[in-house]
Amino acid sequence: MGTKCGNTVRLYASQTEAVWNAICRDGVAFCKEDYIVKKYDAAAPVFLTAYRWFVEKAQAIVPRPEGAAFPYWVFADPMMMETGKSSYVLALDVPVEEALFFDMFDWNQILQFHLLSKDPMEERRFLEELNARGIRANDIMLTGFYPDLRQRVLDSWELLFRHHKAARVGNTEGIGKLQAALWQIRRDWVVSVNGKPMQ
Repeated sequence: MGTKCGNTVRLYASQTEAVWNAICRDGVAFCKEDYIVKKYDAAAPVFLTAYRWFVEKAQAIVPRPEGAAFPYWVFADPMMMETGKSSYVLALDVPVEEALFFDMFDWNQILQFHLLSKDPMEERRFLEELNARGIRANDIMLTGFYPDLRQRVLDSWELLFRHHKAARVGNTEGIGKLQAALWQIRRDWVVSVNGKPMQ
């Protein structure tokens, strides 16, 4: 887990210039749905399906402040971030209660519309069942043709949050790569930008 200092945790975010400008201008940045649509273009329906599910469930664990639509993704290990030439890499000291922790691998499974299970064999059997029936994961989640299978997948995604309480107190045993979600990024959380300490 990122270095803890008192009741804060060090996390890292890669953000665009527009987000950094909002942080500087307003003291806080919130992620909006149109940012997701613009970023992912034709793939946006896939991401929005997963993100909307996440928002519905996450706000019951970490309250969503007014102005926030979607979360920002942050990481305990800066090497896990995707960065580009225009990225602003932010080191953040975040109050622990503001972060929702999970395993990056589990979230990637959700983005692929896979079943989550503590038993890898159950996941494999489910994929085999779909293949035998000629059904794709996208068909389950993006159409209304398979409501029972869709509900089964959605119910399984609740496992995403299984590590949150332990990670919140610094116990990351059993987590492959720690990821977290923030409803906002506040200027007073920013420790450095692109490796340069904040003044």
